[in-house]
Amino acid sequence: MLQYQRTSKFWQRVRSMKFKEMRKTANGQERASVTLKELKTLWFNTGTLCNLKCENCYIESSPTNDKLSFLTMLEVKAVLADVSSVETKVIGLTGGEPFLNPEIIDILHLCLSSGYEVLVLTNANRVIKRHEESLLKLLSQFGHKLQIRVSLDHYSKEIHEKERGPLTFDRTLNQVKWLYDRGFNISIASRSLGDETEEQALKGHEELLNQHRISIDTTRSLVIFPEMESGKDVPEITIHCWDILNKKPEHQMCATERMIVKRKGDESISVMPCTLLAYDDKFVLGKNIKEAEKKVYLNHKFCAEFCVLGGASCSSTA
Repeated sequence: MLQYQRTSKFWQRVRSMKFKEMRKTANGQERASVTLKELKTLWFNTGTLCNLKCENCYIESSPTNDKLSFLTMLEVKAVLADVSSVETKVIGLTGGEPFLNPEIIDILHLCLSSGYEVLVLTNANRVIKRHEESLLKLLSQFGHKLQIRVSLDHYSKEIHEKERGPLTFDRTLNQVKWLYDRGFNISIASRSLGDETEEQALKGHEELLNQHRISIDTTRSLVIFPEMESGKDVPEITIHCWDILNKKPEHQMCATERMIVKRKGDESISVMPCTLLAYDDKFVLGKNIKEAEKKVYLNHKFCAEFCVLGGASCSSTA
């Protein structure tokens, strides 16, 4: 028993030291890193305020969380001017809830008229209704260059509403149906539970969409993310893990993506490696895209759980 207690305390101490040192893991190994290969997707966090407060929101968005301020159209315009010479193909808009941003339609029009494909992430729970007329105008002008990805926490009403609250399931599906019937380029972002196989999750979502007469190519327009457990102990990724796991650094989000945020109280924007890391100071890469071309060390549990081990990418259908 004494030996067990000592061993247990040792591993508790090791776990508490994880993700502390930028270039070394808790046991002193060289931490894995990712170099920016090309900037395929440039994300803008339009603000962390949201009309919902989801149980496991990785960015803690809510009706009261304004840690990230609403971006303005002029701030987005300045960033786009900064990346005009870079081969950026897609602009991603996330939050919070982007459709709460008072300048969201102007931002969408700016990005689309500048020649980019635009992917906007939304919970589609009431928020799109106030913008339906404006969105139809954007559709008539830019067609499928605008992609709207709707978050659905699961294909079952019970699990979705456990996460997002009562009445949200039907409202979200009704809005998806409205978008689909009018010809918008839509996709669905959902998640699988820990005890579900990939095949079970796919079948459940396909049956749900068929019930609502929503016919999308699920191989391209349905993204099922792995379940993220906030208290889960995850391994740190070392330079040796790439070969062990048969993974490549160039396939990680931070090899092709960056995210723009405006922290509350800051006078200017900051650039982060990806959509998952908005608050951690050690992941601020700079104040412009050029400064943010530096190497990213995978010094966060999300790097391991979501990206390397989960194999997910927020722009995987853009």
